[in-house]
Amino acid sequence: MDLKLGGEPDSVAILSVVDVESLTNDTPNGRLHLLHTDPANTLNPSKENKLESRRETMIMAYRTLGVVFGGLVTSPLYVYPSMPLKSPTEDDYLGIYSIMFWTLTLIGVVKYATIALKADDQGEGGTFALYSLLCRNMNIGFLSPKNIASNSSAANKSRLGKFFEKSIVARRILLFIAMLGMCMLIGDGILTPAISVLSAMDGIRAPFPSVSKSLVEALSAIVLIVLFLLQRFGTSRVSFLFSPIMGAWTLTTPLVGIYSIIHHYPSIFKALSPHYIVHFFWRNGKEGWLLLGGTVLCITGSEALFADLGHFNRRSIQIAFLFTIYPSLVLTYAGQTAYLIRHPNDHDDGFYKFIPAPIYWPMFIIATSAAIVASQSLISATFSIIKQSVVMDYFPRVKVVHTSSRKEGEVYSPEVNYILMLLCVAVILIFGDGKDIGYAFGVVVSLVMLITTILLTLVMIMIWRTPAVLVALYFLVFFTMEGVYVSAVFTKIPEGGWIPFVISFFLALIMFGWFYGRHRKIEYELTHKIDLGRLRILLSDPGVQRVPGLCFFYTNIQDGLTPILGHYIKNMRSLHKVTIFTTLRYLLVPKVSPQERIVVKKMGLKGVYGCVIQYGYADSLSLEGDDFVNQVTDCLLEHIQIYTGRLPSNPVEIQEEISYMEEAKRYGVVHIRGKTRFYIGKNCSWFDRIMLAFYEVMHSNCRSALPTLGVPLPQCIEVGMLYEA
Repeated sequence: MDLKLGGEPDSVAILSVVDVESLTNDTPNGRLHLLHTDPANTLNPSKENKLESRRETMIMAYRTLGVVFGGLVTSPLYVYPSMPLKSPTEDDYLGIYSIMFWTLTLIGVVKYATIALKADDQGEGGTFALYSLLCRNMNIGFLSPKNIASNSSAANKSRLGKFFEKSIVARRILLFIAMLGMCMLIGDGILTPAISVLSAMDGIRAPFPSVSKSLVEALSAIVLIVLFLLQRFGTSRVSFLFSPIMGAWTLTTPLVGIYSIIHHYPSIFKALSPHYIVHFFWRNGKEGWLLLGGTVLCITGSEALFADLGHFNRRSIQIAFLFTIYPSLVLTYAGQTAYLIRHPNDHDDGFYKFIPAPIYWPMFIIATSAAIVASQSLISATFSIIKQSVVMDYFPRVKVVHTSSRKEGEVYSPEVNYILMLLCVAVILIFGDGKDIGYAFGVVVSLVMLITTILLTLVMIMIWRTPAVLVALYFLVFFTMEGVYVSAVFTKIPEGGWIPFVISFFLALIMFGWFYGRHRKIEYELTHKIDLGRLRILLSDPGVQRVPGLCFFYTNIQDGLTPILGHYIKNMRSLHKVTIFTTLRYLLVPKVSPQERIVVKKMGLKGVYGCVIQYGYADSLSLEGDDFVNQVTDCLLEHIQIYTGRLPSNPVEIQEEISYMEEAKRYGVVHIRGKTRFYIGKNCSWFDRIMLAFYEVMHSNCRSALPTLGVPLPQCIEVGMLYEA
């Protein structure tokens, strides 16, 4: 992957992210110079994992209980109540338990804990991270190849990878699948808190039948509001508070399950034989197939196991799942099923009815607390994927706060948090029936799992180069299994399953509208860009003066300069004596090493320099205000002193250039950015009129890119310009 500044051959500055040695190659106007920052400020996940002690890994595994597994381990609260059972028999319950056991084993243990966690993008997980991993390795995204650090040469690429690179239709379909997976996961972040808390709070109606359903819904809404208000304290603090609660839940529910097994049906584990599944579908036919819409909820929250990877690490998640969560769920569902075999008509309250009376209230308190914690897993995952999509320019800019100095993946977004809160409360108050929310939940869970399977299959073929037999086995097993689940939950769309589709439609519309507008804007800028030859002509005009001061002129152009520069010089008739054309460049990698974060270069004109600030989607731009200016200028001064081109050094010229730079800095610093809008003329198509108008509405109301660098507002100047659509 190459990065270039300037438009003429003698002004090219190239950075290869893969081959760091190329950074020392000469260029006609000098060499690239990189700002070396403290490596401790940016953690490399792979190195960090190697350095972690066993004790730290165990502590992190304990903390995952409060963040990652809440939705999964509390699923017994609502699985059986969500099933439309009609006079179930002992064999029916044995078949249902067998389905749940093998679903947890195959999808939970084999797919997510064993395979998916290995498909991380340098520490980041989730469907969008899988998409970026494919794009980064195979150059099949819609970002410029200059932004992608490709790890595979053309000779090593698979035939499928070459097909995706050549086919724009295939790339668009892949983008659509990734966007759908992201939208569905955000929908999961809305539905998980709603169904978890509502199911737990509903337990108060068993001992107090006079308590109305409306009161339960109101109490659930209040609990959720408090939960969302706690998010600003960060994942680490929240997990430290929540993990003891989930630890208590994970320990007590299997103990109750063991008691129920002994007391009601000791031979329950004979249902582990898959032939009970065959008999179940043979007896029930279509009715058994429809019951899968409720059964699939036993694996809810499994996607968070992968999506929350950036908040923890692979080993801690695997330890927690395999040694605590999985055994707990197997025993809890076994206990519930054992109870229901003896009390077949209690399935509408399948959790609280199987709790022994002496411990009902302690378990109610634990269950309610655990349901609150359960919401955390998908809330944290939503923050992560929103951040990933913002830095990839697929979503309008929102405020993203890094809540941990040690873990870059721990993020919090105030706007997203409060929108999630409002939507969760609305779902509870409008769709208070737990079954309706359960149907919606089933649609989300099954679709996200299916999308992850598709993307993982592509990773296996194009990146891992897994043997065809193993790929076929993986795809056939999981695509068939999850495809059957999807077909079953789709029948529930009229009964509540439409909710996630409405949410996903609006999210996809926002994402596509934003991406389309950004793409059209960059297209215009590349067409009307200014190269160094054109800039030299503009500055040679006697009417254009070089005014005192240091200017950071922000540009998005990779190979040239923004057309706003020409607009500015023509109208202001001036340019600062020292102007640094600055590009914030997103690379399709999670993290950029500190040595490659800032790149500076002379551009062949007096007082004109280029600066590239590079970052990945898991990076935090921690350059604050004056510190940012000092780091860039110090880097430039060092560059001037050390590298003076191919000709012999002239100490006098070097000192003059340094004095020129320091004098400009003393006069003051200004940051200039473009404020562009589309001019939608009569010749525009109706599609462009709608989408670009929608983009302008979003662009006018989203955050500026400059505050992410901590630039003081008094130093900011916006230059307006109309782009003809």
